[in-house]
Amino acid sequence: MEDGRIFSMQRFPSPNPKVRLFLVTYWSQGLRVKGLLAEPKETGPFDGFLYLRGGIKNVGKVRPARIAQFASEGFVVFAPFYRGNQGGEGDEDFAGNDRYDAVAAYKLLEGLENVVTDRIHIFGFSRGGVMALLTAILCPAAASVAVWGGVTDMVLTYHERVDLRKMMKRVIGGTPNKYPERYKYRTPLYQAEDILCPVLIIHGQEDYNVSIEHSYLLEKRLKEVGKSVETWYFSGFTHYFPPKVNQKIVADLTSWMKRIPDR
Repeated sequence: MEDGRIFSMQRFPSPNPKVRLFLVTYWSQGLRVKGLLAEPKETGPFDGFLYLRGGIKNVGKVRPARIAQFASEGFVVFAPFYRGNQGGEGDEDFAGNDRYDAVAAYKLLEGLENVVTDRIHIFGFSRGGVMALLTAILCPAAASVAVWGGVTDMVLTYHERVDLRKMMKRVIGGTPNKYPERYKYRTPLYQAEDILCPVLIIHGQEDYNVSIEHSYLLEKRLKEVGKSVETWYFSGFTHYFPPKVNQKIVADLTSWMKRIPDR
């Protein structure tokens, strides 16, 4: 079946009275993958917003309140769960072929009547950062990409996160020393020249889940290849920001996206 085509769609309880939520099953590389769609109840059309979650499996699951928060800023938001999660087919492989679940999700947004097809923004949090950058490379028509506390280098993640090494060796198939090409495949820094849209980088300087070094590497690489990049670095904050600060950044981030000129 065609990637991004919707297989089924059902209403999902919404935490926000101004936002409708739907549980969606869609096609990606012949697999039925699930995700959450949020849209404002107002009349569109709206910019699209591809939300790429962090974590793996049951860690970092898509939260309806978070998706509704972005939709309430005037976006149609779609957040894939990635293959193998929450009833979806296949197996998640940590920015391997599951990147195509994000690409198919982008195509899903392109096909919605209430979405401006040439104004789809990509957002990634934590592990979703690497997914967002890979998707921007594979979807060159994207309007913008924003990475918040995002992974950009898989080898750096392997060395920094001792607690994740067992999982990474299992999912990726070995260590960076044994299979450097598998880690390079999951590291978008090597293809930064193929990112055509403006990039926004957000990171807490005291982040111990994903070190700010990931963002420094991304910023440096994008500047080396002459790309448009803006950075918002926050001293005193970790991987998770207090609710009021978080809310302010969401408002600023969505305003930044809306100001991106048409290409």
